[in-house]
Amino acid sequence: MRTTTFGSLGVTVPVIGQGTWRLDEDRRAGALEALRRGLDAGMTHVDTAEMYGEAEPLVAEAVAGRRDEVFLVSKVLPQNASKARTIAACERSLARLNTDRLDCYLLHWRGSTPLAETIDAFETLRADGKILSWGVSNFDVADLEEALAIAGEGRIACNQVLYHLEERAIDHAVIPWCEAHSVTVVAYSPFGSGDFPSSNGAGGQVLAEIAAEAGATPRQVALAALTRRPSVVAIPKASSTAHALDNAAAGDLRLTSAQFERIDAAFPVGPKPRHLPMI
Repeated sequence: MRTTTFGSLGVTVPVIGQGTWRLDEDRRAGALEALRRGLDAGMTHVDTAEMYGEAEPLVAEAVAGRRDEVFLVSKVLPQNASKARTIAACERSLARLNTDRLDCYLLHWRGSTPLAETIDAFETLRADGKILSWGVSNFDVADLEEALAIAGEGRIACNQVLYHLEERAIDHAVIPWCEAHSVTVVAYSPFGSGDFPSSNGAGGQVLAEIAAEAGATPRQVALAALTRRPSVVAIPKASSTAHALDNAAAGDLRLTSAQFERIDAAFPVGPKPRHLPMI
């Protein structure tokens, strides 16, 4: 499994991690086994959130007895982003995850609470050892600039954003900004949230051709393409062991520059949108 440095922390994480959005809606036993087998395969970056229902207790069960192997991330909802409510939300997540600390804690998206207040809460949690770092999610460049002005360099560990081959808005400005400030980009829904390119389409055919050349699957090719830059990691969800192992194998897939060029031609970045896409 390829690895990269997470933000400016000096901590190494796998380029392919494990997302848990809607995981509690799948068969629990299968989802639990998928998480465990994903850990065995090197996908030790596990992302969850207070919004994800029963996902946090499921993650707690999956990482029981091996917490120190895991880079564990959760998120606070914007309606809980005041200082007092952020701290209380974090403590609830810690209890559900059966752990004494999070490796990173994120603001899920911006709401009405002043960003300075949320960052103050994050810094308090960090000083108390309840979180080791903090980051943001669904932040465009203007939001990132505001957070940077409040917190200073080296504090924002990551920005978790929508990124898949048919939605590459962050290639315009978000990724370059994050790279300039040592902020890791965490790609959520890297398969398009149930809308992966069909093999009947032109783009899907390119993925299938490259997969055949590389001895891989189209989804592995997609993950390899998204994580080609050291600044980007991906957190696909898997509700079955087979899917988890398929995702993990993408972390060892090496594609050529010519293959990346074919993927980029099939899935162009497109025009810069007025607003950062999110789901």
